[in-house]
Amino acid sequence: MNEGTDKMHFRKRLIAVAALFAMVAAVIYGSTLEITGEQEDSGPRSWFDRKDTIYFWYSDESMENFINSAAVSFGEREGIHVIPRLISDSEYLEALNRASVEGEEVPDAYIIGHDSLEKAYLAGLAEEITDVPGVCSERNFPAAALSAVSYHDKKVAYPLSFETSALLYNKAYLEEWASQAAREELVGSDSDEGEEPRDPSVDVVIDETVLAAKIEEYRQKAIPKTVDDILSIADSFELPEGVEGVMKWDVADIFYNYWIVGNYMIVGGDAGDDLNRIDINNPESISCLEVYKALNQFFYIEPDTVTYESVIQDFIEGKTVFTIATSDVVERLEQAKQEGTLNFEYGVAMMPDVSDKLQSRSMSVTNTVAVNGYSTHRELANKFAAYLVDECADSLYEKTGKVSANLRAEADNEALQAFKMEYAESVPLPKMMETGNYWLLLERLFAKVWSGDDVTALTQELKLLLSFQTE
Repeated sequence: MNEGTDKMHFRKRLIAVAALFAMVAAVIYGSTLEITGEQEDSGPRSWFDRKDTIYFWYSDESMENFINSAAVSFGEREGIHVIPRLISDSEYLEALNRASVEGEEVPDAYIIGHDSLEKAYLAGLAEEITDVPGVCSERNFPAAALSAVSYHDKKVAYPLSFETSALLYNKAYLEEWASQAAREELVGSDSDEGEEPRDPSVDVVIDETVLAAKIEEYRQKAIPKTVDDILSIADSFELPEGVEGVMKWDVADIFYNYWIVGNYMIVGGDAGDDLNRIDINNPESISCLEVYKALNQFFYIEPDTVTYESVIQDFIEGKTVFTIATSDVVERLEQAKQEGTLNFEYGVAMMPDVSDKLQSRSMSVTNTVAVNGYSTHRELANKFAAYLVDECADSLYEKTGKVSANLRAEADNEALQAFKMEYAESVPLPKMMETGNYWLLLERLFAKVWSGDDVTALTQELKLLLSFQTE
């Protein structure tokens, strides 16, 4: 998806372009004076004394404050000009190429979705980074981030932010379920075998200490580890008034379904760049899809009647216990709390495994900072890219609502840390141009599986379609 697609709906993702909306240098200049208090003749690091200029492109308007602030602070420190350019065209890479080959203001570095890095690299618009400070390493980023910026064992960009999906749950409802389940076990619906059934009109006295211990036991089981755990809660929970169902999610969008098959449908390996590593039609993938198909019998969801927006609104209104969400939901839920429309505590957990034997793995998209191979200031561009993803990481979420891929950032935000844990184990969207429509094909497959079509036949068809594209 484009870097600016907040909800990460893949059907809206395009390779971006640019009819550039330049930010006026005077605005940057004014910002510099305001922040530093320097005048035109204030010394060697004043605006007019700076020697070098680098241009930085991005396409998401929500990044404006973050980029401008970083441009000013980095420019002050290095004694250079950093000129951001907000590009709002649908042909981002093509515009980047034109500006690099024909323009006077060559973009030295830019933000791009990781799945477009192969195209950028082969066009000479991205090159292997020269990460002098060693920022792009396991010390600062999880494996998924490093895989996302890798192409044929070379790091060709710096990881900036990410999106992935995780399990969102209503803490109050799970507390209620734990209490119900504990009482049910201790009281029992019937007497021991061979005895007369218990008279439901007769109250049973339960030791409070025993009850508290049993509730805690069920509370520990409340966050599901497998799909069967969710189904067990759905089967045993006497839903409170106003709750319409245990779980609802956007079954029409592949981003919220991919976790079912993500560990076994291999397209390009972890880095998504190896045409020799494609394994679609395997027993594990088929078994996972059979589980998905069966879920329609428990959570009957009509794809045409739900959207990501609607399922999140249902969750806020307390109509569901679980849903699948992307990290943008945290900001929305916190806003709903402030407005008084959310009156319960929520939690975020990693997606449950498909079963005790079948693991799950979510899909992720990483926004990256690439250095242009056409730049004549590549050393400075690399330094600015590293500065953005490392020293500026702590301010990214506050200024943009996007979650930094840097392990250090958002350390005190429990919900965002849960998304980071999911991201760390996720599989990046493939970056191979030959499989560019893979997610569209897979989305269609999931729709047919949800409707009850034959899983084996559909996976064979997907394998055939991909083999034609990669030959």
